[in-house]
Amino acid sequence: MKKYSVIFFLVMFLIGTDTFLISPLLPTLARLYGITTSASGWLVSAYAIGYACFALVSGPFSDGRSRKKVMILGFAGFALSTFLCAFAGNFVLMFSFRFLAGIAASFAAPQVWAMIPLIAPKNQVVKMIGLASSELALAQIAGVPIGSFLATVNWRTPFILISICSVILLLLVEKFLPDATVQKQEHTGFISNYKSVLSNKRAMRYLIGYLVFQTGNFTMFIFISTWFSAQFHLTLSQIGASMIVLGLGQFVGSTFGNKIISRIGLAQSLLVGLLTLAIFYLILPWMNTFTLVLPFLALIFVANGFIFPVFMTLLQTTTENARSTVSSLSNAAMYFGTTLAGILGGGLFSHFPHFFGIAYFALLLYIFTLWIYKSSGLFCKKY
Repeated sequence: MKKYSVIFFLVMFLIGTDTFLISPLLPTLARLYGITTSASGWLVSAYAIGYACFALVSGPFSDGRSRKKVMILGFAGFALSTFLCAFAGNFVLMFSFRFLAGIAASFAAPQVWAMIPLIAPKNQVVKMIGLASSELALAQIAGVPIGSFLATVNWRTPFILISICSVILLLLVEKFLPDATVQKQEHTGFISNYKSVLSNKRAMRYLIGYLVFQTGNFTMFIFISTWFSAQFHLTLSQIGASMIVLGLGQFVGSTFGNKIISRIGLAQSLLVGLLTLAIFYLILPWMNTFTLVLPFLALIFVANGFIFPVFMTLLQTTTENARSTVSSLSNAAMYFGTTLAGILGGGLFSHFPHFFGIAYFALLLYIFTLWIYKSSGLFCKKY
């Protein structure tokens, strides 16, 4: 099982990293393509739009087919479209290739969630799914520093390296993963599972709350590199080093937060996490020196790392028979949130000074998220 875990880790790492690989390149690409900061946010959204729109298509497509072959097909498309990004000479081409990369990723990544129950012992399924979720979150954080450091060589370098790694991983998948084929009868189960989730009011409210939260979260995350560059005049390598610090904060929160969650429960953990983030975002834009901003942001990322497993676990409590469907919908919600963040964040950054627009937008969305979960009756239940 160890080799499977390693391959699943690499799959989630590459796809998660590519989500925000382009984020630190936005100032460079904005100058290169002659576009505004607001328009540059669409280059992040393009990947998210492709993923979100096709995440729900990839599920029924995979039913009755070999999960391994679908993953290979998705990774082949992912490698090619990411490679083509390195040679995009204008905004339209870059947007198109990022969109295609998102589509391909939506076919490759969900196979991890689908294959785990098929190849892992029953007592290891939940643990492996939890690890894969943490790996995806950490990989998304890693995308910014990786993109920053590689871009110091050339802005094309991150795309070329990720595409080469994708080809290598494709070969590893072909060699080591079993040919797990889903039986045809599961196709009808897919339809009934979606009906059961969509008619589940608690599940739908949790998904909407998760979408709102991720919109606020990624609005900050997408434009944090642009903020570092514009207000504090950091270089790409300095931005990369800063993001490593923030990534370590996320890692600490996700690694050690479980002890707190198990002690105070899911409902109280969500309440404490959201209120803490709201207070942090209220204070953040008033800080004018980078020596204060960086450690304060690290605390924000600790809180983010703490709260992410809470959302995913709460979503899983809404159903017993359609957990993979809920996972698919949560992925779609996350990437729709990323899409909205890329579209809205550019205007907020451009029209409000010192990160006020983005920070207070996120703050309002976190409060709205808390209200959604409260209206679902979460804090009246014992979790």
